[in-house]
Amino acid sequence: MIPYGYQDITQADIDAVVSVLQSDYLTQGPLVPRFEQAVAAHVSAKHALAVNSATSALHIACLALGLGPGDWLWTTPITFVASANCGLYCGAQVDFVDIDPSTYNLCPRALESKLIEAEKAGLLPKILVAVHMCGQPCDMAAIHSLGQKYDFRIIEDASHAIGGKYKGEFIGNNRYSDITVFSFHPVKIITTAEGGMALTNSDELARQMALLRSHGITRDPEQMTHVPDGPWYYQQIGLGFNYRMTELQAALGVSQMQRLDVYVARRHELARRYDQLLQGLPITTPWQHPDGYSGMHLYVVRLQLDKIAKTHREVFDGLRAEGIGVNLHYIPLYTQPYYERMGFKASDFAQSQRYYAEAISLPMFQTLSENQQDRVVNALTLTIQ
Repeated sequence: MIPYGYQDITQADIDAVVSVLQSDYLTQGPLVPRFEQAVAAHVSAKHALAVNSATSALHIACLALGLGPGDWLWTTPITFVASANCGLYCGAQVDFVDIDPSTYNLCPRALESKLIEAEKAGLLPKILVAVHMCGQPCDMAAIHSLGQKYDFRIIEDASHAIGGKYKGEFIGNNRYSDITVFSFHPVKIITTAEGGMALTNSDELARQMALLRSHGITRDPEQMTHVPDGPWYYQQIGLGFNYRMTELQAALGVSQMQRLDVYVARRHELARRYDQLLQGLPITTPWQHPDGYSGMHLYVVRLQLDKIAKTHREVFDGLRAEGIGVNLHYIPLYTQPYYERMGFKASDFAQSQRYYAEAISLPMFQTLSENQQDRVVNALTLTIQ
């Protein structure tokens, strides 16, 4: 079985993790700050806070931005559940904005139309989570402009997009957002086994997220309510969580970061080869906006079902039967039972419905060989005939 995604672990990665096991610190040592500094420097962000998952990063980002009961968080329905759940964790309500049919990202035109109606009803969002689907950046300039007009804060869910660029600058510099979140799950571009990171240029947001990831506890005398009782002293000054990343994970991250640009470049090579090999088949290959350079986490094709004598499910099952570990990213969130109970209607998201009916994620990872890629294309060709 050729999986849709797979990590690349080198001997250097293994040595880095083993060195931590042989050191004095398994957690809260020097490797987490080193990893944070490496990512922040790479993307030109002022602050980076490593946590145990991108879900945790989204949660503390929402809390730091003041999201709470009575507020609204908007995001795309074509994403993993965490992009919306982070709003519910804070007691806020969630709504969705339909996708652009070309990029599969949240559509700025649909967003503007929805904002106009929400302003009339007094239901404007406090936070918009812009998900860079497959690694391709959203139209952040347009979204930022709308944020300025309608006074909402912006989180970039760049779980798919580390190493990608928007308008020539690395995603994560927060030029058009308040906070950016990365994921280091094994199927992503680089991995820490599990892990995530929140990046911001705001000193205050960084301070709040640092507290939130570690129980709301500080050892900084300047943040305490009185002079410390002694060198052992700490204070809980807020309610936080244990969302910390371990030294083992950070060591792996530091090692993997050295290959980030090579990984993304290799993924682009594979995508271009897919584009060429799939020409002439009744499928739609991914379109890349000229303003963006994708992190290329996923390579999603859409079946032109009016030209194929099989159903979407039959093609998917046929590929799996041939040993191709295709997947579908993603099931529209409004169709999940938990969200269905909130009253969402599929008819309100026509583009997302069409996408879900046609999309299949083909294998895409940096160590995918050309022979494996040929197997994928041959299996797809045979399956849709």
